[in-house]
Amino acid sequence: QVQLVESGGGLVQPGGSLRLTCAASGSISSNYVMGWYRQAPGKERESVAAITSGGGTSYANSAKGRFTISRDNAKNMVSLQMNNLKADDTAVYYCNAVISRLAFWGKGTLVTVSS
Repeated sequence: QVQLVESGGGLVQPGGSLRLTCAASGSISSNYVMGWYRQAPGKERESVAAITSGGGTSYANSAKGRFTISRDNAKNMVSLQMNNLKADDTAVYYCNAVISRLAFWGKGTLVTVSS
């Protein structure tokens, strides 16, 4: 089993920044993809960003230029730096890990962007 625990959500004003962090523990292999998804009220869960163990990254169009994903393989952690936040970024953000073709999810952390 793999456990993912997110932290760093909260309330921020438009234009502000937040950093989300996810720590993975349990039966973790050395090569796996980690990423962030989000789900806004009334909408489907969508991918925000992903990063391979080798450092390759991908971003949703809405995140490009504003969000940066990074990871620490030694600590099995992934972070999402979010800058210039907008009201549309309000959502529950979920950490995701794909290990041996199995997907694991954290419980989510709420990000609210509001003045």
